[in-house]
Amino acid sequence: MKKKSRLTTRAQFVAVYESGHAQVDQFIVMRALNNGLDVSRLGFSVTKNIGNAVVRNRVRRLLKEATRVLDIRQGYDIVFIARSRCVNASYIQISNSVESLLSRIHVLVNKNEAVSA
Repeated sequence: MKKKSRLTTRAQFVAVYESGHAQVDQFIVMRALNNGLDVSRLGFSVTKNIGNAVVRNRVRRLLKEATRVLDIRQGYDIVFIARSRCVNASYIQISNSVESLLSRIHVLVNKNEAVSA
């Protein structure tokens, strides 16, 4: 993931937490906010109550991979917050959860739009 497409500072995360719209799933809490830029930026939050560093990094890698394969519209700051059920979830479950959450707020680019653009 390129640095320009990541949320990097605490202030960016806080802005999304305070003003973003939340969507909740059994594995993930997602908060999204319009950023007015020509790029969408993603952030991933996995707290210590999920597990040790090995477990947290595994969950973070699964979340990053699940978002990498999706085509997300430009102009959003999105934070994915892992819930404790993520620890035992498979990649398929996490990927389906991410796709479902993104489609709820209409952030995914439709296949028809991608062809016509």
